[in-house]
Amino acid sequence: MYRYDEFDREFVNARVAQFRDQVERRLSGELTEEQFRPLRLMNGVYLQLHAYMLRIAVPYGTLSPRQLRMLAHIARKYDKGYGHFTTRQNIQFNWPALADIPDILADLASVEMHALQTSGNCIRNVTADHFAGAAADEVADPRPYAEILRQWSSVHPEFSYLPRKFKIAVTGAARDRAAIQTHDIGLHLKKNADGELGFAVYVGGGQGRTPIVAKKIRDFLPEADLLSYTTAIMRVYNLYGRRDNKYKARIKILVHETGTEEFARQVEAEWAELSDTALKLPEADIRAIETYFTPPDLPARPEGDDAVRQARLDSRSFSEWLDQNVVTHRHPDYAAVTISLKGIGETPGDASAAQMEAVADIAEAYAFDELRVSHEQNLILPHVARADLRAVYDALVGIGLATANSNLITDIIACPGLDYCALANARSIPVAQAISRRFADLERQRDIGELKLKISGCINACGHHHVGHIGILGVEKKGAELYQVTLGGSGDENTSIGEIVGRGFGPDEITDAIETVVDTYLGLRLGRDEKFLDAYRRVGAAPFKEALYGAESKAA
Repeated sequence: MYRYDEFDREFVNARVAQFRDQVERRLSGELTEEQFRPLRLMNGVYLQLHAYMLRIAVPYGTLSPRQLRMLAHIARKYDKGYGHFTTRQNIQFNWPALADIPDILADLASVEMHALQTSGNCIRNVTADHFAGAAADEVADPRPYAEILRQWSSVHPEFSYLPRKFKIAVTGAARDRAAIQTHDIGLHLKKNADGELGFAVYVGGGQGRTPIVAKKIRDFLPEADLLSYTTAIMRVYNLYGRRDNKYKARIKILVHETGTEEFARQVEAEWAELSDTALKLPEADIRAIETYFTPPDLPARPEGDDAVRQARLDSRSFSEWLDQNVVTHRHPDYAAVTISLKGIGETPGDASAAQMEAVADIAEAYAFDELRVSHEQNLILPHVARADLRAVYDALVGIGLATANSNLITDIIACPGLDYCALANARSIPVAQAISRRFADLERQRDIGELKLKISGCINACGHHHVGHIGILGVEKKGAELYQVTLGGSGDENTSIGEIVGRGFGPDEITDAIETVVDTYLGLRLGRDEKFLDAYRRVGAAPFKEALYGAESKAA
């Protein structure tokens, strides 16, 4: 992973000192909350319903055990003993005292972490495939390019005050695990016919109030042109993006209103002035950044197959976990492991200080000192010898993190909702917990098969409900919480926006409604091999609407 150089350290430490002074002025009353707001947002500090919240960047989701231990320390010393991993591969602390936040930032700086650009109208934390560098289907590791974008965008003077927040994601495999088409810019790393690396470039995706799938504006951009072309996109957005209406300020609205072809023409025209400037990336610089992401030296461990075979015979629960939470690695003797933060009935994405410390120990012992945070709010051990999988599983059992539900219906994405967020209209966490308990039986989950359920507590869609196979949106109606159901969304290489199927359901009805949707799917699928999303795309919404609303749906 990337290591700070002297400039990084000086810059982050200077920002910590600056914010310490700003906090002291706020606490003394010299600054009002209104004056303090833009200053705290520049440092990842939000004011939530009950307290300040600190959002910490985990660039492209990559963590070391040392950094995870620091997050555990912060959770224990400054918060309520836990942290919440988010859909942008970040971590949030919901209860820090404002007076303590400068000390938290200083602690983070000591392990090469910060909270810069996790909020505000700037380029946010760049995200990537959580299996990057390990996936068997990968063309190339996307993280070096994500790091190049991070260095380029950090407090970039031209792009620090954009019309709205701006999100970039990078993937390096045919199977999109970074949801690039839901981002302002999505980059798909690929090779052309000559074997050269470059990117398919998508622009104008996003969720929220107006969900839109990104449009491809270039099929192949040479890797050397990454920064110049991205700068061209940002300049067009900075020049023409709406600043008079925050609901129309995202680049997705600009692309939609301008038209994809005309927007692409404007970008190409801007790029023509930039392509041969200092923004062109020298190959030596790209390769130098790549050295920070050189995969660990993975010694041959051929005993893994026999060890796994015997462990399967010894333990059914291990066998189930192996099937759900372990994926193929580029090295045949290794695997990548998903650590589910979605225990039955628990808060999706939360991990206690003790759990974080234990996971750091596991990563040191069995995963070459490397961890990842996924945008699906789980942790990843990217490099585990198959011979060590049983030992890893047993260690996870000991800390309550061995739930075998990756990609199943209880692997729920959920935002914090009205329990924490000042923007939310409805609670997300209790709904996720109730659905998790209803579908707790693992045999039933596995019979249902792959099903991505995502919950947002408001239209801002931090829970990515628009691209859930089943999405749930919490709204407020006449002072009461109500939950709309969407079906058919997807955040992969075939991204689609889910369709609202009808009127919403009350808090005491929504779990039954989800069960009705699932039972309807089970009754119409063409065998167990037909996944929920495939079945929905085959039959459409009608049978689900009829099951949910009966005669009411026919009348409509």
